[in-house]
Amino acid sequence: MTASTDPVRVAIACHGGRGHTGRLAEAVTAGASSVPLTEVGHVHVDRIGAADWHRLDDADAIVFGAPTYMGTASAAFHTFAEASAKRWFTRRWQDKVAAGFTNSGSMAGDKSSTLEYFTTLAAQHGMIWVNLGLPPGWNSSSGSEFDLNRLGFYHGAAAQSNVDDRTGTVHKSDLATAEHLGRRVAELTRIVVAGRRALEP
Repeated sequence: MTASTDPVRVAIACHGGRGHTGRLAEAVTAGASSVPLTEVGHVHVDRIGAADWHRLDDADAIVFGAPTYMGTASAAFHTFAEASAKRWFTRRWQDKVAAGFTNSGSMAGDKSSTLEYFTTLAAQHGMIWVNLGLPPGWNSSSGSEFDLNRLGFYHGAAAQSNVDDRTGTVHKSDLATAEHLGRRVAELTRIVVAGRRALEP
């Protein structure tokens, strides 16, 4: 039986556009890394190589990330998703934990379409989807723009950044929400992995 002190491995498979999605990836990493015995690795899907595919294959959880362009994930992420069909044929990612995050220029910005695309990709691979697990924030007179999940998404972490921003600035609430997602993924992945280990002969 594998020792319970072995780390769980979380891989973040992300494409960044102008820096904002990369900042979200850093926040997801911070959240996941705050959970003891969690290793977090990054895969840049626009320049993925053999070692990166092996990193994803060996991970206990994969978190998908991409900017939302024209109502869906970026073209680079779609190219990666199509290339993952080789894993689909062998069911290599079956029963891994999965989650996702995205950014766009508008408050809504059709980010739900991207998050739903991620959930479909995960479902095709037979993965276990982790939602954000938060109620919507900033929707009452007592709320504020600094509430967690200020944009009110459920499938994953969503952020808004101004279309004329060239500095990669992301709202503090959106970064905190992404950090929450990373922590939630790591915690739930630990539960899934511990259950599997407990069932090993």
